[in-house]
Amino acid sequence: MHLTRFRFNTARVGARRLLSSPQMLHAAVMSSFAEIPVPDPGGARVLWRIDRNSRAETYLYLVSPAKPDLTHLVEQAGWPETGRWETYDYGPFLGRLTAGDRWAFRLTVNPIHYARRDDTEPTKRTAHVGWRHQRDWLLKHQMNAGFKVVDKAPEQRLAPDDEHELVVRDRRQLAFAKKGHRSKVTLVTVTFDGRLEVTDPDALRRTLVCGLGKAKAYGCGLMTLAEA
Repeated sequence: MHLTRFRFNTARVGARRLLSSPQMLHAAVMSSFAEIPVPDPGGARVLWRIDRNSRAETYLYLVSPAKPDLTHLVEQAGWPETGRWETYDYGPFLGRLTAGDRWAFRLTVNPIHYARRDDTEPTKRTAHVGWRHQRDWLLKHQMNAGFKVVDKAPEQRLAPDDEHELVVRDRRQLAFAKKGHRSKVTLVTVTFDGRLEVTDPDALRRTLVCGLGKAKAYGCGLMTLAEA
């Protein structure tokens, strides 16, 4: 597995065009491979995420079984003369994960549930839009994903429901065109920043290389870890 980081030059029209459409960015990501990877059900796959930091820098993070070549992104949306990308072997890091370890994490997801208005209707996929429901979506999935969000010390809690070291931010509702569809695709996304404790290293490794939740083709599901 490989972990790659690429910085966009947001002053360029090509970068802004890609960043405006998850569909176009998905196509650009998949063009990074000579042979388009075929997702293996239950196995590692291509995952990506857009991150924006406090210095107004915009990065693409990419996890993939094969090593990517982002030359086309450098030429279209980066700095053709000086820009590059960074790719790391992800395997050694994944192999070091141990139960009880604590890490800072970032995760962008499409938090959905299935609901219906009454018993006569079929269930429909529906996005959680309130931040509490979005937070609860993550807490519901954490144990199967191999981790638990760290609890805050009682003296650090600012409200009765401020129980976890978790920030819900960058909540977005996206709408973009998709080839073959007359109406636009709509997508709710949210980013979580927090601290976690590893409970099941094998399950967490699967989460890191297979993703969490839906809409993985559109920049959701990729979790990254950093020293807490």
